[in-house]
Amino acid sequence: MRHWLTRDDPRLQRDVIKRFEPSHWTVDFPRGTMACVVSHPEDNRLTATATFGRRGDLVGLIYTTIDSAVHVAHRREPKSDYSRCTLRFRWRSSGLAALDSINGATLTIEGRDQQGVERTWYVRLWNYAVGSGTDARIELPFDDLKAGYQIDENSELVVVRDIRRMFISLVPPDFEEKSSARFAATTEAEVEVSEIECVGSGSVIAINDAIVPEHKMRICTAYDDAYHMTPERVVDSLERLGYRDLINHYVGMSHFPALGADGLVDETRTLCLPARRWHESFAALAKARGYEIIWSLSMELLEELCPEPWKQRAWNGEPARTGWVPPSSLLSPAVAEPVAYLGRVASAFMVIAQEAGLTPKLQIGEPWWWVKGDNAICLYDPAAAALWPAGHVPIKDVRNISAEQAQVLDHAGAVLSAATSAIVAAARAIAPDVQSHILTFLPSIMREDASELLRANLPLGWKAPAFDVLQLEDYDQVTAGSTVSRVRALEAARARLGYDLDDCHFLAGFVSAPELTHHWHAIMAAANQAVDAGFCEVFLWALPQVLRDGLTIFEGEKDVEAFRDVTFPLEVGNNATVEPCFSTTIATSPGGFEYRNVDWQQARLRFDIGPGLRSIEDLQDLLAFFRSMRGNATAFRFRDSTDYSSAGMTGRPGVSDVLLGIGNGKQLRFELVKAYGDGEVRRITRPVLGTIVVSLNGSATNAWELADGGVIELVEPPAAGVEVRAGFLFDVPVRFEEASLRISRKTYLAGELASVPLVEVREA
Repeated sequence: MRHWLTRDDPRLQRDVIKRFEPSHWTVDFPRGTMACVVSHPEDNRLTATATFGRRGDLVGLIYTTIDSAVHVAHRREPKSDYSRCTLRFRWRSSGLAALDSINGATLTIEGRDQQGVERTWYVRLWNYAVGSGTDARIELPFDDLKAGYQIDENSELVVVRDIRRMFISLVPPDFEEKSSARFAATTEAEVEVSEIECVGSGSVIAINDAIVPEHKMRICTAYDDAYHMTPERVVDSLERLGYRDLINHYVGMSHFPALGADGLVDETRTLCLPARRWHESFAALAKARGYEIIWSLSMELLEELCPEPWKQRAWNGEPARTGWVPPSSLLSPAVAEPVAYLGRVASAFMVIAQEAGLTPKLQIGEPWWWVKGDNAICLYDPAAAALWPAGHVPIKDVRNISAEQAQVLDHAGAVLSAATSAIVAAARAIAPDVQSHILTFLPSIMREDASELLRANLPLGWKAPAFDVLQLEDYDQVTAGSTVSRVRALEAARARLGYDLDDCHFLAGFVSAPELTHHWHAIMAAANQAVDAGFCEVFLWALPQVLRDGLTIFEGEKDVEAFRDVTFPLEVGNNATVEPCFSTTIATSPGGFEYRNVDWQQARLRFDIGPGLRSIEDLQDLLAFFRSMRGNATAFRFRDSTDYSSAGMTGRPGVSDVLLGIGNGKQLRFELVKAYGDGEVRRITRPVLGTIVVSLNGSATNAWELADGGVIELVEPPAAGVEVRAGFLFDVPVRFEEASLRISRKTYLAGELASVPLVEVREA
């Protein structure tokens, strides 16, 4: 599958849309409060649901001018002029401050005044309402919109020609501005905004409306990233981008839990009301559009929501925290309460799936004993530590494990697999036909420098058929370019747990920041390799990054095979000619001085193999090979009889022939090169595998693999200052220079030499 990173372009397919479309609203709120907005396309309305934990919390129901939440191919025109339009809707609320109260819903408008200075205006909705404080019809004429608590002929008009953002504030009835005091119990609220109508000549704006044809790649979504959007806009986005059939949906670690009065997870109530409403809508929309959902649940919670006894801890008592901002805490598989809680959460999502008519599918996502940055494993919360032998020496560094500690890791693996089994069993009690998935992140658990770690984090208790599907993820190695080691890890994980490719999914991604969008090229290459390798399903992680970066995937005609790893079949010997060529521009001044510009840093070789043809059989073999290469469409290997070795030109390779680089303690990959004199350094992309020898500071080593493109990938990074050297034989990647081949048997027998030119192919 091909891809590109789409940018806004006038050539994108466009349509028009009414402003304030229900599915285009979002919400936001402080942590500790929860909210969602759900659109109802069947009758042009939306519902915002909230739970408040503190008296000073405010939820914003938001409409922005710049439509940044979705893919560039689906964004609204960023038209900031709201003149010549009127917004009408019906407001019905419960659990919120009434419209006619002091803290009743207010429309906050952020924009610029007539002089271009940034301004904020506050429009009290009650001033434009007819009805009661909980059930009213509201009309907002933007050309005559006045700010202030009470309005009259002297009130300030809102400048509506340059608005950036608007939001309606939703607060509890006993709201106290800036108060952090908690309610005795979390309060729930809801508002339905229905009969939404925007009229006037300024009410219609353009919207990008590109639709990508269906392709085979699947997509992951994440509630923690999409909670602010309507489910309709999320499903619409992935459908328009060509993703079909199956969604891997991570329910998150910070926005789904119901919270208690102390602000921590309430283990008795599982899902908060906003998360339940959002996911019910998401499931119904997915079903209506032909999708199934894998509900992904991880063994972690946002740290500030997590009860202290639930946390994994290292030998020194430090909790297991991720590096995200804000961090999450890893839950201990040895503590009964969080395991039982996750089982109830999984069951709640299975009920949502069943009610929507979906097949129940559950994923336990990346369950592990956390390893901190100092390599200490977090096996020592009180419940876990009580399981290990008396006098056990704590594991402070997973890179240095004793035989006794290895047994503890085995025991920890059994505890982890028992916890994941318990979560699946809880879901199965609600949905007996649930399809179970286990997701493991290989770079963190199959480490070359900590080979015993997989005892704990890839436990044999997960061996097939413990789960229906094994899901593998390795994005760190993909973006680092560790091709050989990551493929080796994928194969080793499958072999350890005994899953066939038909029962395996591959997750590719993700791009953590906008400045790293170039990583999509490596990610897509890995995803396509997984498809070719035979993985049952291949997913991209995740939709938020796809939308942010404008990633677009499309099926197309299969590319012409650029290179076929075969060797030219004829021995042309020394009769073939070879020409190293440079591209140099020489300009001569009126005074006779020359100015030279060298366009190429390396010579490009040109061969003519015609003089090396020795028989009619050679002609026949040449014609057959030319056809198989589609003329000059496909490149292949060719042995330059004058220069094919790292030892001189044709000598026997030795371990110290060529300096590839100097170790720095981090670098694993070193490109094969050959130097000519003091100037040209030639990249060697087609070495002959059985001839390669590698040394570290002069000592031969076998701890390496050959990656694509003539790259040596070492098992461990050489220490700082270590010389990495190699010796090898190599071929030249070439193609036929012409698209046609003119050879006559008659002229050949008459002694006329044919011309069959080949030209070297540059490879990245």
